[in-house]
Amino acid sequence: MQSYINKNTCLCLLCAIVLIMTACNNNKKVPDVSHIQVNVKIARFDTALFNIDTNNVAPGLHKLAGEYPVFLPVFIEHIMNFGPYADSSRLVQEQTHMFLTNHDFKALQQAVTAKYPTLENVEKELAQAFRYTKYYLPAFHIPKVVSFISGIGNYGAVTADTLLGIGLDMYMGADFPPYGMIPDYPAYMVRRFSPEYIATNCMQVLQQELYPPSSKANQLIAQMIEAGKQQYFLDMVLPYTPDTIKLGYTKDQLDWCLENEQLVWQYFIQNNLLYSTDWQEMTYYMGDGPATRGMPPGSPGKIGNFIGWRIVTQYIARHPEVTLQQLLETTDQMKIFNGAKYKPR
Repeated sequence: MQSYINKNTCLCLLCAIVLIMTACNNNKKVPDVSHIQVNVKIARFDTALFNIDTNNVAPGLHKLAGEYPVFLPVFIEHIMNFGPYADSSRLVQEQTHMFLTNHDFKALQQAVTAKYPTLENVEKELAQAFRYTKYYLPAFHIPKVVSFISGIGNYGAVTADTLLGIGLDMYMGADFPPYGMIPDYPAYMVRRFSPEYIATNCMQVLQQELYPPSSKANQLIAQMIEAGKQQYFLDMVLPYTPDTIKLGYTKDQLDWCLENEQLVWQYFIQNNLLYSTDWQEMTYYMGDGPATRGMPPGSPGKIGNFIGWRIVTQYIARHPEVTLQQLLETTDQMKIFNGAKYKPR
């Protein structure tokens, strides 16, 4: 028995597809940023570091200081905790020598180099994100970008002055064997140690650098709004990145949040949590974890981020005249909360 679709049906289906695609694009309202000139070239600090002659660490560090004057002190002092930086410091030289000659760290660098022989895809994704950022925040200065490894020290992305650093050893993929050997990294965290999270994590730390959290955000609802502003920023500068990546949720977790949004909000209302200043309670709802304490099975950690995101999104829907820059510059979180008139359904 043959089956077929007549030409009229095909035409109707084609029109429907076009309409759906058009509607999706209209909803996103993604601006054309092709005219904004941005070029990103990631400097391989990780490679340069491991090219140091371990028999002559001092001149190697001196040369590296000339090439990476901003990042090298940050790497030595804050990322690796080798002590106060000075290329003539005996302690720094000894610690660097130990790091470069350690079998496990050498193997790690080799694995990183094999997985990331080039960073062209990352460079393209960051360049586009920087274009959107420049479009919405004209004063934004494009940072220099470097790559490094920290011995799987949980430094996925860092900022230092006008520089952005990417810890490539934190993006080796969830199946990278060393991750499973570190008790501090449970499965829900390791799941996010993958290349697709690089741009999101980079833009998160840049947003935090540009707009540090307000010291007045000492209530749970204010922290939710702060987190929601960051999530909305990610929506604007990474418009084609899935919400699951930007929130750090699995698809099932995001689906659960969307299906139970009203129940989650009622939980906060009924338990008088919105204006809580108890740091422990706030950690329950804003901190990372496999689930959120007090919530039914299926809930993700950081449920407060999701609610904050929904509140801020609703605020912008009610106040389309508010620009991204104005939103990020708003320090009165209650203005956003009251203006959103948030009522999940």
